[in-house]
Amino acid sequence: MQWQDHAIILGVKRLGETSVIAEVMTRDRGRHMGLVRSGRSRSMQPVLQPGNLVEVTWRARLHEHLGEFRMEPVRLRAARLMETATAVYGVQAMGALLRLLPERDPHPYLYDALDVILENLQNPLDAGELFVRFELAVLNELGYGLDLGECAATGVREDLAFVSPKTGRAVCRAAGAPWAEKMLALPPFLASGAVQAANGESLAAAFRLTGFFLHRHVYEPRGIEIAAARDGFIQAALKAVNAVSLDQPVIAAKR
Repeated sequence: MQWQDHAIILGVKRLGETSVIAEVMTRDRGRHMGLVRSGRSRSMQPVLQPGNLVEVTWRARLHEHLGEFRMEPVRLRAARLMETATAVYGVQAMGALLRLLPERDPHPYLYDALDVILENLQNPLDAGELFVRFELAVLNELGYGLDLGECAATGVREDLAFVSPKTGRAVCRAAGAPWAEKMLALPPFLASGAVQAANGESLAAAFRLTGFFLHRHVYEPRGIEIAAARDGFIQAALKAVNAVSLDQPVIAAKR
């Protein structure tokens, strides 16, 4: 059996003295693993770095076998992704999220999203918002998507301020006010029709929101912990956003 596709490197695991088992994300075949002979060679090590885009050919005698990868570089962006803390932690954290999916289960939307985010991840001001949206997409692909388009109680699409921790649905400010202490905050930049970018406060609320549902629906039932890289990414992203906010000039209101 054989197939060929573009793939994004997620990680590698040493096998013997010269080979590695590579883990990649493909558009049509999902997360896939395969043996790379001489994967520890000087020529292959720069290629087999997380975040790089490669053209991969997979061969195996039977579909269920591990199989062997042959790889050619397409876009080597790993060096650029090592320049900022948000990118370093972000690549690791997104790889951990994709490992929640069954191997060889296609998720073309997540592949496309991953490819776009990796192209912009080195920008700390954009990285946090992109990562939150990726977490929401993973929740959706796992069957636990949040409904943030309209109020669960009234059906309105304006002034959405909360998310019900029980249903994962948005609630408008008026309907949710009596139970505000029990609700999760809906960051304005995630609300339906939002046009404003995230700031430090809303980004922190977004991480709490996705973290709550990831823990409840994914990590706790499987008896595993959220990847440490996520905490590192959150700290780096909030530090970058808050630093910019502090640098903004304060304009006095006219009397």
